[in-house]
Amino acid sequence: MAQAFVALSAWQVMLAGLLFFGGIYLLFGAATWLLTQRILPALGIGRPLDPRPLAPGQLRREFTQSGVSILLFGTGMIFPWGLLQLGWAHLDPDASWQKITLEILALVAWNDVHFWINHRLLHTRLLRRFHLPHHRSVVTTPFSTYSFHPIEALMLGNVIMPPMVVHDFSFWSLASVPLFSLFFNCIGHANYDFFPNVSYSHWFAASRRHHLHHACYNGNFGFQFTFMDRLFRTRLKAEAATPQLEAFRQRESLGGRA
Repeated sequence: MAQAFVALSAWQVMLAGLLFFGGIYLLFGAATWLLTQRILPALGIGRPLDPRPLAPGQLRREFTQSGVSILLFGTGMIFPWGLLQLGWAHLDPDASWQKITLEILALVAWNDVHFWINHRLLHTRLLRRFHLPHHRSVVTTPFSTYSFHPIEALMLGNVIMPPMVVHDFSFWSLASVPLFSLFFNCIGHANYDFFPNVSYSHWFAASRRHHLHHACYNGNFGFQFTFMDRLFRTRLKAEAATPQLEAFRQRESLGGRA
C-alpha cells in the first residue's frame, strides 16, 4: 500500500483524498446521529447533554462548512504525498503490527497535543474570528465536527506532517489518524453523554467536556484526553454550563405555564 500511494499522480491523490474524507464524514456523522437520536435513547442508555434546540438552519450551515473542510482535507493530501515525493519523508513498508500499534498510540497522543495548541491559538484575539464559525454551533451535532472556517481547517489538517519528517511511519499508522480523529470528534460533538456514571475526568467523558467548551466558549481546549488542559490549567469545572442550562429550563417552564 505504501508503494501504491507514492506511485499515484497528484490528481489521483487529491481525488482519493476527497472520496476518503467525504466518505468517513458521512459514515461517522450519520452513524453517530442515528445512535444518539434513535438507538441509545430507545434503549435507555446515556442522555442528551444540552436540552436547547438547534439554531435555525444549523444543519444546513454545518454541511456547507464541512463541505469546504472536506475539499481542503482531501486536496491537502497532496502535501504529505509531496513530502514523500521530495524524499523529505519516507514510509516503512515492512512495519510489524507491534510497531504499527506503538505508532498509532504515539499519534493519538500527538493528535491531542497538536489539537490543543491550535485550538488555544484559535481562541486568541488574533485568530478567534476564524474559530467563530465553528462556535456558531452552541448545541453541537456530529456534523459540527468538520464545520470550520477554511483557516481553521488548514491549521488542524496538517497534524500528520510534522511527525512524518522525524520518523518513518507505516502507511496504516498515518491512515489511522483521520479515522480515530473523526471518530472521537463525532463523539465529542454528539451532544450526548454515553457514560453518565463515569467521572468528569474519565476518558469516556470527552463528550461532556467538549459540550462545556461549546456552551461556555472558553476552556476545555483538549481533544479526547485531559492532560493538556490539566497542564496549562484550562480545564472547565463540571458545572460550568449550569447557569445557561438552568436559565433555559426556567424559560421553558414559564412558557409551559403560559
